[in-house]
This record gives sequence, C-alpha cells and structure tokens, in this order.
Amino acid sequence: MTCVRRLVLTAVALLTTASPAAAQLLPPPSSFAVGEDYHVELFGGMWNPSPDMTISSDAFGIAGTEIDFVRDLGFETQRFGELRLRLRAARKHRFRLDFIPIKFDGQATVERRIVFRGIAYNIGVPVTSSLGWNAWRIGYEYDIIHRRRGYFGVILEAKYTDIEASLDAPGLANEFIRARGPIPAIGAIVKVYPLSVLAVTAEVSGLKVPNNALDSFEGEYIDFDVSATVNFIDNLGVQVGYRSLDLNVSSNEDAVGLKLDGIYVGALVRF
Repeated sequence: MTCVRRLVLTAVALLTTASPAAAQLLPPPSSFAVGEDYHVELFGGMWNPSPDMTISSDAFGIAGTEIDFVRDLGFETQRFGELRLRLRAARKHRFRLDFIPIKFDGQATVERRIVFRGIAYNIGVPVTSSLGWNAWRIGYEYDIIHRRRGYFGVILEAKYTDIEASLDAPGLANEFIRARGPIPAIGAIVKVYPLSVLAVTAEVSGLKVPNNALDSFEGEYIDFDVSATVNFIDNLGVQVGYRSLDLNVSSNEDAVGLKLDGIYVGALVRF
C-alpha cells in the first residue's frame, strides 16, 4: 500500500500547489478537463483477471483441505463484463454503482486427496467445480479537493458480495458453500489531468475485520484500481486500467481467499 499512499500524496500536492507560471500554460477553462461536464456517466468494459483462489470448509468435525481452484480444480483465466454508473448530484458529490458478474467452471482429475464439507475426493476422481461471485459496489464519493486539474476525494460504500462454490464428483453428493451480505468499506480516489483530454485515476477502498472483532469471523477486502482515460469529447471516452480485488474471510468452518487482478478496457458515455 506504500505506492498507493505516495501516489495519493503526490497528486494532492499537484492539485494544491500549482504555480502562477504553470497556470499561464494551462488552456482556458472552456477547453480544460474534457469529460468532466456531466450528470450521468456509464462505463461498460471487459476485465481479464488472473485468478488466485483457495477455499476450505469443515463439516461433521472433519477438517477440510485448503483447495486451490487453479491447481486442484483446473480453473482457467476468464473474461468478465463490468458495468459502472456514476450519478453526479453536484460538483463534489457522486453516487456510485458497480457490478461484476464473476463465474468460473473447472473440470479436473484429483491429483491429491482433498476434503470438502466432510467429503473426501481421492486421487484419480474426476471433479466438476464452479465458483460464482456477484460483486456489487454501492457507494458515495465526496471530493475534498476539486480543481480544474483534477480532484481528491473519499469513498464510503457497501460491497455486497454473493459467493457460491460447489464440487461434484461421480458417486458423491454435490457439496457447496454460499456466503452473501454487505461489507462496509472506506477508501480514497485521486484523479489528475496531465493533458486536457487525458485523465489518470487511482482509487483504493477496503475493510479489515481483525480477529475477535466479530464473533468467530475475521476478514479483509481490498479493491484497487488505476486507469487512464482518453476523452474524445465530453460525452465519449475510452479507458484502460488495472484492477485488483482481494477478499479473504474465515469463520469457524469456512475460509475463502479470492484474488483477481488484471487489465480491463472499456468505453465511457456521459450525459
């Protein structure tokens, strides 16, 4: 997180310490920051993350194995659609809604004995598995600093997470676990305009629940996103970015570690 902190501090300094000489080089306000004059912004894109995911589940007093979805179950890289909505109520106020429907399927022959929900899957058994993760973000953004060169703001949001993982093998019962519910989070966003048509944005949000803070539960959720946007006109732009979702939660019986990170591309429409 050190690099994120440095990026935020550098951007805030740029926004607050523009010299008169530099200001003379800036274009007039009417042609500056293309793409910032809107009330509604829609983003649609494709995300191609690399999966790093593990799961374990105890049942009937039998300890579960930590199962690697890629190595043990044959999960491969998938491409997912992504939707984002920004409602700009005022210059410094935005309401945010994001949705990513994440779905993995795998088929593999077990190469080591694994135990899931009290069921043993021995070496040589063919296993069909799936993982679905509907990742929602619903939040509010307030820009503490807002200049023509960009802004710095804070984010308050709820990450509604709906995860279901299942394993199925011939002659054995289909076993699955499901977890869903809102996870509150806080974060920050910084956006700067090196050029009037080019925006560079970085944002991070998350929450860490330490051990014993809640009865029989601990976890961490970190969402990091850095992107560059080229705005052809106020109403249309293209965006390329890198995003990382990192979720780790555990309870008395279950433990899930899900990390997805990779490049995404998409288009922005504003009105």
